[in-house]
Amino acid sequence: MKEYEDLLDQFITNALLEDIGTGDHTSLATIPGEKQGAARLMIKEEGVLAGVEVALAIFKRVDPELSITVHIHDGAKVSYGDIALTVKGSVYSILTAERLVLNTMQRMSGIASTTSRIVSRLEGTGTRVLDTRKTTPNLRFLEKKAVEIGGGVNHRFGLYDMILIKDNHVDYAGGIKSALLAAREYLREQSLSLEVEIEVRNIAELEEVLEAGGADRILLDNFGYDDLKKAVKLIDGRYATEASGGIVEEEIANYAACGVDFISMGALTHSVKSLDMSLKAIS
Repeated sequence: MKEYEDLLDQFITNALLEDIGTGDHTSLATIPGEKQGAARLMIKEEGVLAGVEVALAIFKRVDPELSITVHIHDGAKVSYGDIALTVKGSVYSILTAERLVLNTMQRMSGIASTTSRIVSRLEGTGTRVLDTRKTTPNLRFLEKKAVEIGGGVNHRFGLYDMILIKDNHVDYAGGIKSALLAAREYLREQSLSLEVEIEVRNIAELEEVLEAGGADRILLDNFGYDDLKKAVKLIDGRYATEASGGIVEEEIANYAACGVDFISMGALTHSVKSLDMSLKAIS
């Protein structure tokens, strides 16, 4: 997808500028410029690998002459001691790319690993896990890619590709019915074809939505199990359903058992632990 490629190109440009500045003076000072060598990227804990394709793009941007052999691809389960890839060529180029490759792959692999665990907990329920906009600025495209690699589903990418009417929108718009009517009128006037989702905070607000109509999906925010089951029963398949609000990994199967179509979790991207790995010289 060209949009993804453009974002990746811009990301690599900015990240290398941030890291290299006027030059990698440590490598320039200690290693002859013509020195050739090799390094391997070693996994140091169990998880799901992500970011390999991004690493290839980084290495090639730093030095098109580098030779990279991929041993393990994105989406594969990995364990301590696994070698994800081997890179050969200019030692200076390898060291220049090292930290950006590791930072990116560690972050993406942490997200993919967390997502994969959650997807496993949802197996057999019919419920799918969604990411959110709670992402690192300018890294959203990579973090959402990592969610996909881990088996999750991307929610809207930004403010532009979906109408998501949340509590503040409802309050500022003067109520649920007003917000829904305004959203549909806006889409008609702008000739836009976007899905409309609306957040409700309780059963009373849900009943307002069901009476007003005009939504494609209903977001059930901070509902307890009993109310969530009641809400799903009231909706009765007329709208897609999504649960959200502080849902943690250990409880996600219980929420899925309430019958919702989706569960959204900001924790997929905002608080994951990076997967440990290192790039080591081959002597």
